[in-house]
Amino acid sequence: DATIVVLTWFDRARRDLVVQTPRHRERPTGVFSLRSPVRPNPIGLHRVQILSMDGATLRVAPLEVLNGTPLVDIKPVLGAEARPALAGDDYDTAVAELLAVGQRAWQRGLVSGFNGNLSVRLADRVLITASGCQKGLVEATDVAVVDAASGKVLSGPSCSSETPLHLAVYHARPDARAIVHVHPPKLLALSLKLPEANLLKLALYEADVFAAELGFAPALEPGSEALAQAAAEAARNGRAVLLHRHGLVCVGATLLEALGLAEELESLAAIQLASG
Repeated sequence: DATIVVLTWFDRARRDLVVQTPRHRERPTGVFSLRSPVRPNPIGLHRVQILSMDGATLRVAPLEVLNGTPLVDIKPVLGAEARPALAGDDYDTAVAELLAVGQRAWQRGLVSGFNGNLSVRLADRVLITASGCQKGLVEATDVAVVDAASGKVLSGPSCSSETPLHLAVYHARPDARAIVHVHPPKLLALSLKLPEANLLKLALYEADVFAAELGFAPALEPGSEALAQAAAEAARNGRAVLLHRHGLVCVGATLLEALGLAEELESLAAIQLASG
């Protein structure tokens, strides 16, 4: 289970492009903000686990390189920096999902600055965004791994102050694999103007569907155990919880599903605000 860092040389990658426009970006972006192998300095950095050793031959995973890519160096990863036992395809898929959905939430205006947090549950571990990271620019190094039962950080940076809320909701909703906690401005503005009973009351078919998913938690101190328990209780009866004077928590089988619910609720709030 030893974790190592492998450095490779992308000998077949172009080095003449410093600005690219990938499919997921709307405008040209500097290469050092991307994960493209096309870069002026084509050194690959891969954190992997040793699966087996046979003399001088190592079998490792996960590793994304072309067959025959030159190996530059191998470095050990020691102590708390080592990836926990859940490393593998599920871990890497979950991290990639966190990065993509964090960026989408920021692009949609559901988070801004340093607010909001995202998490994914893998068995008895929870991957959650770090405290104070910008979700639109979140990177793999901004993902903490915590024990789902105790909340103890097993790997990575300091986790979000709302980690107790995520863990409490997962405990209340065993079917949930992902949670997004966002700060949707239109829904929050609407909640400051109207009582709960009048929120999202629209003559639209989708309003009936999505408003039925929305529960409520009282205005409590962010990061507190009281808020965590209130949100968890509200989440038992629906997939979304409006935290008064704070934000919105949505659960789903995937982060995209949870974020999609947040987008639907924010869209309905915008319609209600526009309709007066």
